[in-house]
Amino acid sequence: MSRVLSATSPMHVQILMGTYNGERWIGAQLDSLLCQTHQDWSLWVSDDGSQDSTREILADFTARHPDRVVRFLEGPRQGSAANYLHLLCYPDLQASYVALADQDDVWLPNKLERALGKLQAAGPDPCVWAARYMLCDADLTPLKTSGGQRLGPSFSNALVQNVLSGHTLTLNPAAVALLRSVGKVPVPHHDWWIYLAIMAAQGQAILDNEVVLLYRQHSTNTVGARQMRHARLKRFIGLMRGQLGEWIDQNLSALVGSSLELQPDAKALLQAWPKAGSLSCNLRRARLLYRCGAHRQSRAETALIYLAALAGRMS
Repeated sequence: MSRVLSATSPMHVQILMGTYNGERWIGAQLDSLLCQTHQDWSLWVSDDGSQDSTREILADFTARHPDRVVRFLEGPRQGSAANYLHLLCYPDLQASYVALADQDDVWLPNKLERALGKLQAAGPDPCVWAARYMLCDADLTPLKTSGGQRLGPSFSNALVQNVLSGHTLTLNPAAVALLRSVGKVPVPHHDWWIYLAIMAAQGQAILDNEVVLLYRQHSTNTVGARQMRHARLKRFIGLMRGQLGEWIDQNLSALVGSSLELQPDAKALLQAWPKAGSLSCNLRRARLLYRCGAHRQSRAETALIYLAALAGRMS
């Protein structure tokens, strides 16, 4: 028997799913939500202009489970980051736990239960939880488990790298409120922005070693797995072309424009971060990153960041 779920329940989770032409995969993901051991959840969907049968599949799911789907929104059609921030900052979203869901994953049954247990143990301050996942091919044949992060989460890492995979994220109510207070900012990646904003505002990030979902790899993935060789090559090319520097500038601009109460390192960096354009600017940026301890999770990638900054590829 179905029951009407309420976001006023202290353990209620609002699942936010951005969709776009996901007809091949979304049915399996919706089924995996229904199989969660934590059943106190509701679904919000923002469709970014699907031209296949994604909307019809969601309409059928809603008809069969009317107590589950709270909102079906029209997306802003400005990319994945804008679509998820559109959901996260929607005025009617309630003050509760929030989990982000991709349309093409399959969640393992304990994902929500695991996330809530870890977030409750962390206390009431802003906190985001992320976990590991099993990389799979398009048919969900397992390929490899995602790697751990040797140095863990920190503001100095969030400056130059995102280690929180958006499709695994769950936020506690304080983290949701923090991000909603900033609003829909123009950032390149919503999960990186969530990581950076929470770290900059003296919040907490939990990286769980538990595998909680099957991450389907296919030709239309928005980002794709970070551990794959082609993804590493793509990151290196992007770094050399200055793309990473542009993303960092966008993230920092969003922080500057926010009303967040920032930790001292974040405040000092934002006050001193120079505009791009000269050799002296390159040196200043490299020094500021060094003073903040900016680093990626491997020594080689960290060294590349500083070389790129000195070479003007971070501007």
